[in-house]
Amino acid sequence: MSYLMDVTRRLQALAGSQSEAFEVISRRYAEVISRGGVIHMFGCGHSSLIAQEAYYRAGGLVPVRPIMIEPLMLHQGAAMASRNERTPGFVHPYLEKEDVKPEDAVLVISTSGRNPAPVEAAEFFKEMGVYTTALTSLRYADSQPSRMDSGKRLEDVAENVIDMEVPVGDAVMKGKGTDYSPVSTVLGTAIIHELLTRTIQHLEGSGNEVPIFKSGNVDGSDEHNQRMMEHYTRIRF
Repeated sequence: MSYLMDVTRRLQALAGSQSEAFEVISRRYAEVISRGGVIHMFGCGHSSLIAQEAYYRAGGLVPVRPIMIEPLMLHQGAAMASRNERTPGFVHPYLEKEDVKPEDAVLVISTSGRNPAPVEAAEFFKEMGVYTTALTSLRYADSQPSRMDSGKRLEDVAENVIDMEVPVGDAVMKGKGTDYSPVSTVLGTAIIHELLTRTIQHLEGSGNEVPIFKSGNVDGSDEHNQRMMEHYTRIRF
């Protein structure tokens, strides 16, 4: 089976197995946006790439903001970011500086769901009263224990969870010595857009203008996008 065929099969399976979770979370996200709130997304390492995907996105919602903590991202050193993600308490000083309010929502992304940074982030925002959701793979739960002293995993903290159904180790192609070809970023990105597509569809039923960016590469879009950004001054575009 080719990589594209494998990914297609997995996406089709997710459309069915996660349909209820998509619906529940997207309705709550629509409520958050209709009240003027923002959807924040947080992840470490490659999960940070997923968190950034929907930000300032042509055809995407305006009030979506990634929480970008640079020592947990790849560009300052991938190995260092991995160590920081595993360090208890590392993320707290950074989270305290984030402009997240109780009327917002947060999506915490972690394929394994076991490391302190994403688990502590979910705990932090949930304690604030923020609607806290998770994107993770529950397949890790049986064989990969939490790295938290409490034993908690990401799915234990979040109010609602979408299961990415990524296999343990991420790789999906069987090699002679080791498996290869990861799928978490492809599946995670597609899940984000399914979730936000449903959010937009719920918002369209309100009769109000839905805050969506137009492509900056299409003539006439700049005025619309500027007006959208001026409405959401909390977000740094």
